[in-house]
Amino acid sequence: MLSNFLPFVYGLSVFVLLILAARVMMNGFLSAQPSNTKNSFSEARRDDRTGLVTIHPELLNKDGCITDEDLLTVRFSKDTDPPQSFEKPSE
Repeated sequence: MLSNFLPFVYGLSVFVLLILAARVMMNGFLSAQPSNTKNSFSEARRDDRTGLVTIHPELLNKDGCITDEDLLTVRFSKDTDPPQSFEKPSE
C-alpha cells in the first residue's frame, strides 16, 4: 500500500515545486522589464513613501544643517568623465 502511495506524493511535490519555481521566475522576469514611464527625479520623489528628499547623515553638521565643508570624492582609475559640479556657474 505504501509503495503505491509514495510515487504519488513524490509526483505531487515535484509538480508543486515546479509551479512555485515558475512563479518566482515570472516575478523576476516581470520586474526586469522596463516600465513605460521615465525614471526622473520628480517621479522618484512621488514614489518616496515619506514625500521628502532623503539626505545622508554624513552631509549634516552638528546642528542638523547641510554642511558647507569640502567633501572628499573618490574617482576610479577607468573613470574618464570629468567631475561634474551641481552648482550653477555664476555669470
